[in-house]
Amino acid sequence: MQVQIRNLVKSYGEQRAVDGISFEIRRGEIVGFLGPNGAGKTTTMKIITGYLKPDAGEVRFDGVSSMERDFRHKIGYLPETNPLYTDMPVIDYLKLSARLQDVPESEIPARVRKMIEVCGLGDEKHKTIGELSKGYRQRVGLAQAIIHDPELLILDEPTSGLDPNQIVEIRQLIREIGKTKTVILSTHILPEVEATCDRIIIIHRGKLVADSTAGDLRRQAEGKSLLTVRIEGGTSEEQRSALGRISSVQGVESVMEGGVQKWKLEHEGGDDTAAEVFDLCVQRGWKLLEMVPQQQKLEDVFRALTMEN
Repeated sequence: MQVQIRNLVKSYGEQRAVDGISFEIRRGEIVGFLGPNGAGKTTTMKIITGYLKPDAGEVRFDGVSSMERDFRHKIGYLPETNPLYTDMPVIDYLKLSARLQDVPESEIPARVRKMIEVCGLGDEKHKTIGELSKGYRQRVGLAQAIIHDPELLILDEPTSGLDPNQIVEIRQLIREIGKTKTVILSTHILPEVEATCDRIIIIHRGKLVADSTAGDLRRQAEGKSLLTVRIEGGTSEEQRSALGRISSVQGVESVMEGGVQKWKLEHEGGDDTAAEVFDLCVQRGWKLLEMVPQQQKLEDVFRALTMEN
């Protein structure tokens, strides 16, 4: 299913949660949908699912407006808060989910068996949901989201709270599902998207700030350099001000590591910046305790795009 978002606007009172965003998701793509808390991600996804109506703009599926036709039966949605009845056995819950999605009664047993196989629930199918680990509960949530064989799958923080092994398992499952469906994956974690998705969309304060492949974002990161320094002497504000006046430094950010304050400097590259930091400390009589160059990461691109002004 192809999804087209056109000039979408949604406000809650005086707060504009979604502010005129437009983007397109092609059939069969797995797209990462990122943004900080309050960026408008969940609101946008709820509009796409039909749960909310926009104040302006429209959502089109395969060229047809969602205002002209009900597409909800073609959409699977796993919200951040997994909608599970913990006192129900897994099989009974999946049967209920299938009925709620209007799967024909004669097809429900086959669909339940298929979901148990696809989502790796064979050993857990007779347990109540409350007995399952969080990783398996997420699998049940995915199963209910796709039990009606939707063309579009929307996942909001599907790996939230999982341990590293469970995260890898859910990533693999999403990639497998994505071979046959269009997937929108929302998360705060950029490496999560890079490992799973074909493309990345980032919104901030309700506006679109990036729409690119992970490779393009990585290339955007190249050419920028980071230097982490730790200095003893002067006040924190004096250090920040002095470092910010170095000609090659483009940004100064305070970071805490192990209870120790350090400065992350974004600069133009080369060795000149390190030499200027050293000279600065000599001139001020400060002790330069640490100076470590760092490779620019995709997370840093995300931070730059969504940093509060």
